[in-house]
Amino acid sequence: MNETLLYDYPRSSASYRVRIALNLARIGYRAIRVDLLAKQHKSDEHLARNPQGLVPVLQIDGHRLTQSLAILDYLDQTRDLGLLPKEPAARAKAQALAYVLAVDVHPVCNLSVVTHATGGQDPARTDWMRHFIRPGLLAFEALLGDFTQAPFTIGPRPSLPDLCLIPQLYNADRWGVDYADCVRICAVKAACAAHPAFAAAAPDAVGP
Repeated sequence: MNETLLYDYPRSSASYRVRIALNLARIGYRAIRVDLLAKQHKSDEHLARNPQGLVPVLQIDGHRLTQSLAILDYLDQTRDLGLLPKEPAARAKAQALAYVLAVDVHPVCNLSVVTHATGGQDPARTDWMRHFIRPGLLAFEALLGDFTQAPFTIGPRPSLPDLCLIPQLYNADRWGVDYADCVRICAVKAACAAHPAFAAAAPDAVGP
């Protein structure tokens, strides 16, 4: 059987999502660090894997996959993770919840975007992160009101919104974003922290 390889960077939100899913699926993998700060994602070697020069890249089942949401969908369909409801309307609402962070917040807080917009210098960099992250979390918190947290975002088992939320909370904590008033989010965070698949995927657990 071919070895499963994950080309990632510990603090990459997109990579973090995929690590959680791999752990949920109990798929053993070998992580290959692509150091974003050292510009390894722009090397010819990595561009051959992903012409976008992004992480993660997952090599699994004889396939090389890019884009974290597409990877999560593949893992969900091939490993029956139950990341989304089956009923169309419920599925669409759960996807919308996840996309608040994965599609609208995460891209503008991407390292390359922030560096280009702020020069990578503080206080502009920190102000940028706080400006975009907190409103996204407030919207996520409001949308959680349509679901029952039991104890995860939309029910009793981890789902796509959880996989998108926890990496964003890591960033929020890193940049000093206050979300203590988001009581639903804080409850979900506690539930995920107690789940081994999330704990083992955390940046501090996989490397500096």
